[in-house]
Amino acid sequence: MDLASQDMQAVDRIINRSLTSEIDLINTVASYIVHSGGKRLRPLILLLCANAHGYRGNHHILLAAAIEFIHTATLLHDDVVDASATRRGQPTANEVWGNEASVLVGDFLYSRSFELIVEIGDRDVMQVLARTTNAIAEGEMLQLMYAHSPQTTEQQYMDTIQRKTAKLIESAARLGGMIAGQDEPINTALASYGMHLGTAFQLVDDVLDYDASSHDIGKDIGDDLAEGTPTLPLIHVLDNGNPSEKCAVSQVIETGDRNRISEILRIVRGTGALDYTMQKAHGQAELAIRSLAPLPHTPYRRALEDLARFSVLRDY
Repeated sequence: MDLASQDMQAVDRIINRSLTSEIDLINTVASYIVHSGGKRLRPLILLLCANAHGYRGNHHILLAAAIEFIHTATLLHDDVVDASATRRGQPTANEVWGNEASVLVGDFLYSRSFELIVEIGDRDVMQVLARTTNAIAEGEMLQLMYAHSPQTTEQQYMDTIQRKTAKLIESAARLGGMIAGQDEPINTALASYGMHLGTAFQLVDDVLDYDASSHDIGKDIGDDLAEGTPTLPLIHVLDNGNPSEKCAVSQVIETGDRNRISEILRIVRGTGALDYTMQKAHGQAELAIRSLAPLPHTPYRRALEDLARFSVLRDY
C-alpha cells in the first residue's frame, strides 16, 4: 500500500536488525518464518492508524515491528500445538527443525518484541501489549479445550477467535491512536475497528478452508477439520443440518478424519454454512468501517476502510 510503503520498509529494516542472534539456529528459523510471505497486516494497520492522526516520530515503526514479532511467535507456537506441516504453501518451521526449536524461537521473538517496546518506554503501551499476549494465550487454550468437541457453540467459537486472532489486530489499531496522542474515545473506536476487522478475516479463513485450493490459501483443504477445530461453517451445520448431516459432521470433528472431506464439503455447501459464515464476515467488516466514523476524512481512513472491504473479497 503506497501510503505506508516507506514506513513498511522502515519496519522491515527494524525486523531484520532485531533478528540477529549469536545463535545461528535462531537466526535461521526466525528469518524463515518472518520472511515466509505474510501480509504484514498488523503492522500496516498500526501505521495507518498512527498516520491518520498526523503522528510524527519513529515509535510507530518500533511498535509495528514488535507487533509483527508477537504475531510470528504465535504462529510458531500455533503450528506446534496443531502439528501443522505447511503454512503459506511451504513447510512449517516445526516440520523442518522440530517442535523444540520452533517453540524456543517463538520465545525469542516474544522477548525481542518486548525489547522494542521497552525502547519506546511508554507504560500504557506496555500494558496494552501485556494484556494482549495474555488474551492470545487464553484464546489458544480455548481452542485446545474445544478441539474435537461438536458441542462447541457459535458464541464460544466467536470468543475464541476474538482472543486468539482478532485481539492483536485490535491492539495494533488502538496503539496507532495511542502513540499519536489521541484521546480514549478515538482509541476505543480504533480498537473496535481492529476487533471487527480481525474477526472478519478469521471468518473468511473459515470459508477458505472449505472453498479454495491449497495453492490459494497456502494449506490443504480441510486442515481445520483434520485438527478437530469446530469452525463456524461446521457449527452452523450442527445447528441447522438434518440428523444425518449433523451426525457426519460430529463424527469428523471428533475423529479429524480427512478421508471424509468430500462428504463434509458437500454438507457445508449444501446447508448454506459457507454463505452463513460469509454473511457474518460481511457484517463484521461493515461494523469495522462504521467504527471509523470519528476519524477525520483522510486517505489513511479510506485505506483502513478499503482493508475492511478487502477482508471479505479476498480469495487467499
